[in-house]
Amino acid sequence: MGFLSRGIERKSASVTNSLELFREIYGSLRQSKAGPTITLETAFRVSALFACIRVLSQGCAQVPFKLFREQEVGGLTKISPARDHRLYDKVSTKPNDWQTSFEFREQLVIHASLGNAYVWVNRTIGGVSELIILNPGKMKAEQPNEFAAPAYEYTLADGKLIKFAAGTIWHVRGPSWSGFAGLDILSMAREALGLSIATEESHAKLHQKGIRTSGTYSVDGSLDAGQYKQLKAWIMSEMAGDENAGAPMILDRGAKWISSAMTGVDAQHVETRKQQVEEVCRFMGVSPHKIYSSDKTSTYASAEQFNIQHVVDSLSPWYARIEQSADVNLLTEKERMGGLYFKFIATGLLRGSTSERADYYSKALGSGGSPAWMTQDEVRALEELNPFGGDSAALPIATNAPTPAPAPQA
Repeated sequence: MGFLSRGIERKSASVTNSLELFREIYGSLRQSKAGPTITLETAFRVSALFACIRVLSQGCAQVPFKLFREQEVGGLTKISPARDHRLYDKVSTKPNDWQTSFEFREQLVIHASLGNAYVWVNRTIGGVSELIILNPGKMKAEQPNEFAAPAYEYTLADGKLIKFAAGTIWHVRGPSWSGFAGLDILSMAREALGLSIATEESHAKLHQKGIRTSGTYSVDGSLDAGQYKQLKAWIMSEMAGDENAGAPMILDRGAKWISSAMTGVDAQHVETRKQQVEEVCRFMGVSPHKIYSSDKTSTYASAEQFNIQHVVDSLSPWYARIEQSADVNLLTEKERMGGLYFKFIATGLLRGSTSERADYYSKALGSGGSPAWMTQDEVRALEELNPFGGDSAALPIATNAPTPAPAPQA
């Protein structure tokens, strides 16, 4: 990963060193100005960051991800699932012996959303036999200069090193400055995460052992050491803790209680914590409403548009990033030239209400005298219904683009 805290330029063009990365992620080199040290574990305890990673990873895992083939048939372009290709089952169902496609893609985006994801592509004589995600904290990825092929070195659990050729590693990068390694998001968001943790810890301490009527206990005269110790013990036993919250304080000897309590509202903890949620969301590219941080402007009526916005602004860039990366790293040039490509099918996430879909399909089928640009079976395919067959049979839909209207017959 390219760590901004140490500068973007490095001795080599782009390096991800396993030892440095392990120290950065699991060590203590990420102390924020607010105090808390930002490691992978502490960062995941920030609910806003964990929620952002969850909605991005699950958003990429919940929709179908398939291999398609585009070919010319009878002068028309036909798009169909490439079920006969070995990679079709690997990416859509079972990438390896212990993960489903959902689990694989969820883990892939969790890694990539924080910088880099590495997948070992096990190529055999029959093609790709399995896809295995590697721990980015144990990977050293190096590009000696801007024009050299990358090299990958991985540290196993027993300390042994394995060197991989570039063609055996599928490297999915997050946003990148160098073009070779993704930016380190935990390093970039260190202060936002540190303040989030510090504010939460400070707010929690207000409720830990605080005296609810916190302030100064003033008495007439002076107290010797024994009286002071006895009075303090009485206050801590009778007035401190949640079980004594709101209990009346009985004073004697002309004692006065001068309150100096500071609540979470007084300290503006609530406002700060809300602001930090937005800061984390900005770093991750996720709207706050998707992680259940809404304001008064959010209503049930606007929920549908918010969901569409999330797909368009947050998920679609990740769809394109993974699709193109899979095309380049998993397919050969001959296969790409032959019309093979990977595609997320996110149509279901963009569905509107029943009435809106009915109006859209009605226009697509040519109601009101307008030319039809979809068939009945294409409409039924979008609703996951079986085709009628015959003249209305549809070609499988691989994109959201409308099918052109057929040329008029002479």
